[in-house]
Amino acid sequence: MRIFMQTKPVAGEAPRYYQILLQQDLLGGWTLTREWGQPGGRTSSKREVFLERDDALAAFEHARDAQLRRGYHVMFSQGLEASYGNAS
Repeated sequence: MRIFMQTKPVAGEAPRYYQILLQQDLLGGWTLTREWGQPGGRTSSKREVFLERDDALAAFEHARDAQLRRGYHVMFSQGLEASYGNAS
């Protein structure tokens, strides 16, 4: 699963982005990766590992919802589109 979100551009500044990826690893666990920053600028990332899919999915949805509350808009999503409503 992947979601790419972005803020609206502000005069003179590039928009900020936030990307969330959820992938199953080779051992059956789940890795949640979050990356944020400005395109062409400095970026940061954080990676978490979960043993259970439900825990990983809950963390994915929590991260998505937190960024939506901060004013980010979904630009692209992949996987489980039906649960997001505004997926491309």
